[in-house]
Amino acid sequence: MDSEETTPSGSQIAVELNWSEPVGSALALLEDGALIEDDDDFAEYEAYMSVQNLEELIALRLESGPMAVAEYMRLIVAHPVLGYYATRDPFGKAGDFVTAPEVSQMFGELLGLWCAHVWGLMGSPKKVQLVELGPGRGTLMADALRACGQAAPSFLQAVNVHLIEVSPVLREKQKNAMSGHPVQWHDSLNTVPEGPMILLANEFFDAMPVHQLVKTQNGWCERQVYRAKDGGLKFTVDQRPSPLVSFLHPQVAVSGLGSIAEISPKSCAVARAIRKRLDQFGGVALVIDYGHETSATGETLQAIRHHQPHDILTHPGSADVTAHVDFGAVGRNISNRSVQVSGPVTQGFFLQRLGIIERAATLAKAQQPERQREIARQVERLTAVREMGELFKVMVAASKNLPVLPGFVP
Repeated sequence: MDSEETTPSGSQIAVELNWSEPVGSALALLEDGALIEDDDDFAEYEAYMSVQNLEELIALRLESGPMAVAEYMRLIVAHPVLGYYATRDPFGKAGDFVTAPEVSQMFGELLGLWCAHVWGLMGSPKKVQLVELGPGRGTLMADALRACGQAAPSFLQAVNVHLIEVSPVLREKQKNAMSGHPVQWHDSLNTVPEGPMILLANEFFDAMPVHQLVKTQNGWCERQVYRAKDGGLKFTVDQRPSPLVSFLHPQVAVSGLGSIAEISPKSCAVARAIRKRLDQFGGVALVIDYGHETSATGETLQAIRHHQPHDILTHPGSADVTAHVDFGAVGRNISNRSVQVSGPVTQGFFLQRLGIIERAATLAKAQQPERQREIARQVERLTAVREMGELFKVMVAASKNLPVLPGFVP
């Protein structure tokens, strides 16, 4: 992000949003609302409280038998003390991966102004809860608020910012990024105050634990992790049919022998929690992540360390572990008679409709050639088919009284 480069006036930002107009006018199955495992969700590991590292904890747990892939993923990603996110800042070139807000300030700016426009479509309520799930370093929200401060100050005056984050390391990063803006931190959506909401979830659902079911002669059986005789971690498949088969989409359930299906009851619970909130108070929820539009078979579980693929069973907790998001399942759980879903559309389509090409041209004016090339590379990274433009999808859930929102108009 180039914080010294100011956000242009509204008329320069986006084609579809028409910023020349005034913004304001135009695991076990967790209970709904638990967005990230609270400490209580790890109560079964109280006997291991003296353990000092994740590998030892996993070894002790496996003494009682194999664990589901989802449990393994939950431990290494979300353990409140020893987990991946609790112990490090994984973002950026020095970390394990780079997210869209870290690629360019344009991403957060356009999302911020999108939020301001949506607020206007909601009737410009005097107060609105602006919520981000898994805000990383706080880069997206900082860029969004900076853009709104210049192009949509009335929206900025109406927002109360809430960040859903349990990592103490990342909360400190967010505090630094959000300096000058009043922010409230939460462990769960449950504690966000009542009122209309605009929610952002960029690369949040991919970190939700997934169960892997394998189609065998016995039916759909759960893939598990166990400790082999040589001491290493290995995969195996339970011989008993899994009760989680009820989560499979009918088209997936009839797949042939050897098929692998990934399901995330936790993601479904998160989606239902968002739906409940939108039901009660109105608003929108924007979900951006990599994944597939409809439910399908296939193994997508992956580990990334230092920007390279990593063996998921080696040195657990040292790499980011994610799975592709099933937008079909999220959409089915986030919508009902009063909440409508649009998309998913590709990230490239969404950002181009919001005016990223025009914004890039504005940024590049009066810049040196090398800086101009850098801005062009950022746009390509965010929108090109071979980069993030097609793999990443964008979906919105909105109160049904709202029109089709910018970025989703055919």
